Amino acid sequence: MQHLVFVYGTLRKAQSNHHYLEQSEYLGTFNTPESYALFDLGAYPAMISGNKSIVGEVYLINDDVLALLDRLEEVPVEYRREQIETIFGVAWVYLYQRDLTRNEPILSGDWCKSNNRFS
Repeated sequence: MQHLVFVYGTLRKAQSNHHYLEQSEYLGTFNTPESYALFDLGAYPAMISGNKSIVGEVYLINDDVLALLDRLEEVPVEYRREQIETIFGVAWVYLYQRDLTRNEPILSGDWCKSNNRFS
């Protein structure tokens, strides 16, 4: 089965975990509605409900890649998977479930442009 996934951090192009998506079809960039917030966890970001737009990429993936991503994102412990509407169709997104009170928000909504991370 085919799925869409919206990625906003280390799975994006030129980031540390992009190799998980190398064989998947890149559909394009997408900015979410202003319904989310992005936080810096150091090695990776965390997206939660909020009032900002988040920058990311949408990929067409298969069941095997989705299972790999679920393991990477530690679903259902660290992240949960939900669906959002994108310009490419309904896509899965990983939302963080742990406490973020000690983490800095990424006000730009773009992980790759924060802290010298360039895509």
